[in-house]
Amino acid sequence: MDVDLRKLRYFVAVAEELHFGRAAARLHIAQPVLSRQIRAFEHELRAELFVRDRRSTVLTEAGRQLLTDARPLLASADALRRRVQRAAHGRPTFTIAFMPGIIVTAEARAIAARHPDLAVNVVRTSWDDQADIVREGRADVSYVRLPVDQRGLRLRPLFTEPRVVVLPTDHRLAGKESVDLAELIEERLLQDPDAVPEWRDLPNRRTDPDPRPRPELNSVEEKLEHVAAYAGMVILPLSTATFYTRPDVIHVPVADLRPNQVCLAWAEGNRSPQVHEFVDLAVRQGPTPDDRPRAGSGGALGEGVE
Repeated sequence: MDVDLRKLRYFVAVAEELHFGRAAARLHIAQPVLSRQIRAFEHELRAELFVRDRRSTVLTEAGRQLLTDARPLLASADALRRRVQRAAHGRPTFTIAFMPGIIVTAEARAIAARHPDLAVNVVRTSWDDQADIVREGRADVSYVRLPVDQRGLRLRPLFTEPRVVVLPTDHRLAGKESVDLAELIEERLLQDPDAVPEWRDLPNRRTDPDPRPRPELNSVEEKLEHVAAYAGMVILPLSTATFYTRPDVIHVPVADLRPNQVCLAWAEGNRSPQVHEFVDLAVRQGPTPDDRPRAGSGGALGEGVE
């Protein structure tokens, strides 16, 4: 049986809202139409996806499994549509996404030199969208920093680099050559704790030493502003910390943190020969071991990736 992507989108809307009325409004369709489409989808799948009554809508076990699998499938379909539209309109393009602190100039120039008719673009990403940008087809490849959600992706490890803690210049730990994670147990982390699972899982650590809500910070610049204002700390890869230098913050190596792994990511469904050519190019493009870590440099390979 072929899965109807339209019905799958309807299902995801209801599964995320857990309310047929709100899902119908989000989809800009009438609620009775949505209900009929969901019932038809359940009939096609031969599985009940929701338990619903007058007061609530709850996912069944089958519904939870479908939601897990549906998101990367829909993202892949959207990416396919974007690639076809780009190919149908004018000059072909190749977009390289990168995280702060990673330099992709050499690789961008190399792929452009090999394909003079190819418009090569670069776009900076963040922790939140570094993987989604290739899943959704907004970029062909993305230099990502692990950990990332690897569903729908293929990854090639490139290099590793140390991680440092960024603190105000007059912080009690600022003058040390290095610190251990345990010394940071009372500090407030100003980023997603999943980005620093070693700190998140420290024993005897309080959930948050500051009762105020953690601010929504999307860029490195915003995080450094809050660090300088004594609002907390951030853990960054060394190249990111050295790229964003300022006089009111300082970075200190964290001795017992594993190095950050940088990988090149692309969508599983993207069969473009330029993608595979770029992957090989990025692996070979690296500088000598004495150079500063950068996109395409050598280094230890991570586990769990290609």
